[in-house]
Amino acid sequence: MSESLGIVGSGLIATGLAVASASSGGDVVIRARSEESVEKAKAAIDKATSRLDDPEAVKALITHTTNLADLADRSYVVEAVSEDYDVKNPLLAEIAGAIGPDAVLASTTSSLSVNKLAEAAGIPERFVGFHVFSPVPVMKLIEIVYADAATDTVKQRSRDLCEAIGKTGVEVPDTPGFIVNRLLFPYLFDAARFLETSGLEPEAVDTAMKLGANFPMGPIALLDYVGLDVSIAIGEQIGVDIPQNCKDLLAAGNLGRKTKQGFYNYNK
Repeated sequence: MSESLGIVGSGLIATGLAVASASSGGDVVIRARSEESVEKAKAAIDKATSRLDDPEAVKALITHTTNLADLADRSYVVEAVSEDYDVKNPLLAEIAGAIGPDAVLASTTSSLSVNKLAEAAGIPERFVGFHVFSPVPVMKLIEIVYADAATDTVKQRSRDLCEAIGKTGVEVPDTPGFIVNRLLFPYLFDAARFLETSGLEPEAVDTAMKLGANFPMGPIALLDYVGLDVSIAIGEQIGVDIPQNCKDLLAAGNLGRKTKQGFYNYNK
């Protein structure tokens, strides 16, 4: 792989992207904000590589750090933290100051304006939206969103990186939700609203959509999988009306799989 990848973050997207890159033979530096986050990232990577033929060889290509300065030699750096301008903007500016003058800076944003993020970073000519889907080792799509000022070289390098890590890059406009979330989340929230008006159980709606539309996962289970907090943030960005049952789950801290309780109970 021609790019040396750096990743800022320690969640499922960050660690999944690290595994995808290392599985393709690329060396990766992944920066977490604390030693505790480093340990969580290592645990997630252990789990993600456990079914690979040679997990130790893949993990050997991944270096963990808490220091942004360790990204200075990386040619392509991907920020993968919370979907919030207040979190991303200052961090992107900090990353831009730590990386080399020819390095590309990308964000895994799923719904925020890439041009606004590029402006915050201060290097719009080298800035890209890189919407990676979870679980990263399995999902083949990356939505590529270019800042208006991004150069042709940066665009080509982004396309090449997708191919190098075994993904299909689809170039999409800088519009709220891009393609997938713009079309997906109105459907998901409509399904949640249908629960309110129909009195049906989540299992009924999910089973009907899986068997009737041949979807791999029903809409209610998918909301739980994404997380109600993330789902609502995306819905607000694309201007979708949020059903009350989703708001109630968010207020109660029942965010789905990651809290073991959402529309479904995962403690069973």
